[in-house]
Amino acid sequence: MSADQNQGIVTAAFLVIGDEILSGRTKDKNIGYLAEYLTAIGIDLSEVRVVPDVEERIVEAVRELSDRYTYVFTSGGIGPTHDDITADSMAKAFGVPIDHDPRAVEILRNFYPEGQLTEARLRMARIPQGADLIENSVSKAPGFRIRNVHVMAGVPSIMQAMLDAVAPTLKTGQRMLSETVDADLPESRIAASLREIQGAHPGVMIGSYPRSVDGRFSTQIVVRSRDEALLQQAADAVRAAVAATSR
Repeated sequence: MSADQNQGIVTAAFLVIGDEILSGRTKDKNIGYLAEYLTAIGIDLSEVRVVPDVEERIVEAVRELSDRYTYVFTSGGIGPTHDDITADSMAKAFGVPIDHDPRAVEILRNFYPEGQLTEARLRMARIPQGADLIENSVSKAPGFRIRNVHVMAGVPSIMQAMLDAVAPTLKTGQRMLSETVDADLPESRIAASLREIQGAHPGVMIGSYPRSVDGRFSTQIVVRSRDEALLQQAADAVRAAVAATSR
């Protein structure tokens, strides 16, 4: 168990699987959605990793991330084609057999008209032994959960539906709170003050994000903490520093 878990912080990693993501052929739309979703329910997305459709790489990543974080979420590679190898890779990662799961077969049999449940489509019913199914309200082919790893589809609408199905089962921690301060200043002019404020406020994270509109530079400053009182103290200090620097 990680130190974060001992402190009641719930962490997660997102493993994006697919050659099409790495080649740029498919633009990932799931990372931002998952990050925002998990933050809203009190889970810190701590790492995102993208791996190709290579069994050894998937197995290596799953084992490492599963040991490091409270939860792992994956997307991609559970479809009906020959290169959808995620389910087999999960079985190998955890040393369990994989076969057609009667529950998944029944779901697909009830969904597809008679004669249309092909061998290719039946591949989507291959589930590692001991895994729980994740409901898919969009296209019915289920995802699955094995230990602390949640295996979901790569298609955004399906991934989102699976995430909604999974969410009630997740342990959550105290939500990360945030406050944004807009500074009509270039980042360089406020950087020293932000370093001082950060050093004086342990338990608070301060990020600065420069922006440029029509050649005019400004900075958006985001203050984050799980403690509301600490958050307000640091945010007030940032606002004061911005006001003093703007004079």
